[in-house]
Amino acid sequence: MVRLSKAFATAMLAAVVAAAGVWSIAGAGSQAHKFEAVSEKIPVGESVRIEVRLLDPSGASVPGGSMNIVSARLDMGPDGMAAMDAPLAPVPAGAPDVLAFETKIAMAGRWALGIVAEVDGVSDLVEGAVIYTAVEAAAGAATAASGERKVRYYRNPMGLPDVSPVPKKDSMGMDYIPVYEEEVAAPAGTVRIGPEKTQRAGVRTVAVERRDLVRTVRGAGTVTADEARVALVTARFDGFVERLDVRTTGGTVTAGEPLLTAWIESDELLRKQADYLSALSRGGSDVERAAKNLRLFGISNAVIAEMARTRAPARVVTFDAPLGGTVLEKPSLDGMRFAAGDTLFRIADLSSLWVIAEIAEQDLAFVRPGQSARLSMPAMPGDTREAIVDFVYPDIGMATRSGRVRLVVPNADGRLKLGHFVSVEIDAPVGDGPALAVPVASVIDDGTRQVVFVARGNGLFEPRDVRLGARAGADVEIREGLVPGEEVVTSGIFLIDAESNLQSALSAFTAEQVAP
Repeated sequence: MVRLSKAFATAMLAAVVAAAGVWSIAGAGSQAHKFEAVSEKIPVGESVRIEVRLLDPSGASVPGGSMNIVSARLDMGPDGMAAMDAPLAPVPAGAPDVLAFETKIAMAGRWALGIVAEVDGVSDLVEGAVIYTAVEAAAGAATAASGERKVRYYRNPMGLPDVSPVPKKDSMGMDYIPVYEEEVAAPAGTVRIGPEKTQRAGVRTVAVERRDLVRTVRGAGTVTADEARVALVTARFDGFVERLDVRTTGGTVTAGEPLLTAWIESDELLRKQADYLSALSRGGSDVERAAKNLRLFGISNAVIAEMARTRAPARVVTFDAPLGGTVLEKPSLDGMRFAAGDTLFRIADLSSLWVIAEIAEQDLAFVRPGQSARLSMPAMPGDTREAIVDFVYPDIGMATRSGRVRLVVPNADGRLKLGHFVSVEIDAPVGDGPALAVPVASVIDDGTRQVVFVARGNGLFEPRDVRLGARAGADVEIREGLVPGEEVVTSGIFLIDAESNLQSALSAFTAEQVAP
């Protein structure tokens, strides 16, 4: 059993040695000890097992139980150049003289295992390095089944457009990767990728289908009063404010509640009252005509009835609230003189409000009356209100290139205030029904064309040009290029794109460099 040293901090020594390119066989006091690989060939992939043993000066194996591993490091570093390291985890060995580790080998090539160990009976630390050669699983399978799969050519392991008709190594000592007849014989315009590579790259697919697409349209706006719930109390004759019944702005009133009592100064209104009293004495149809003239001056039916009872003109009249709500404006003061047309009160029902939101021009076409929306207010964190789109204004702001949308929001609790700033999110359906869609992540867009990769089974992928429609969240509408039921790649797409570009580049070389 391998014993891991409690003084693992000395692992920094091995890291420094490796980084400096000093891959010595042993420490200064133990030059005769030597580490060697049980098998120099290792596969590429997850959970790869590597094994090593230590030989003493006589060439005999040193038992694992007499060794204390100070540090172990695996680098993709041929010739002592640490370029990429891999995690190492000790695992039980199958033999008493073998040290075993488990690691992840990301790519083919030469990997150097650097070890620093304490050995019983040896005064100095024993240091060493062992070189392993990692190969793709496909290459191993071809060796094991010689004659069953025919190699067409070998390609550069780093993806360069360089091929060879025979096995060879690149300048880093990495083996060229074999390309088989069935891969080259893939249908034109497609790319074939082995299952090991697709699994390592995390390639995932999703079915193309029709579904309802909902786009979230965002904007910002302010709270205003509902114009249909605002009323002005104005004078239709000249007069004086004799008494105010509602004395403060911001107060609430009910419909029909007295607001003020006014003294009539208008000679014209006094003549209209005299005409009414004269018509009463004569009788006939003139009575109703004269009463109608009084109503045109804002004289209520109650005042007209009192004139008919007393047969005397009215010198004071009362102005009542036309609706219940909040007093927004009150220019009236006790004793103030007013003229016909002056505003005496402005009242609004604030139980339901409007939000006038600015929406970007490119999103405005998706917004229609009746759509639901969510409102959030910086002044009220965590308070989200539901609203309904009521109207889309017909104009576009020339300076902002945005349009206005009116939303109706309930305000029964009165917490929303006029002028509040709000953020708006409108759920806008895309189109008039279900649309063909794929995830946005499945589309490669270079600005001039949009491409998806269609999975055709058995590791075969076909690049397909598509025409996109509207985007809705994480999905995008497909207008041309796909049919329902096809599978498109959603993750690992850049591996397939790189392979497709590589095979296109290699095809120009293989015709000249490799005989058919």
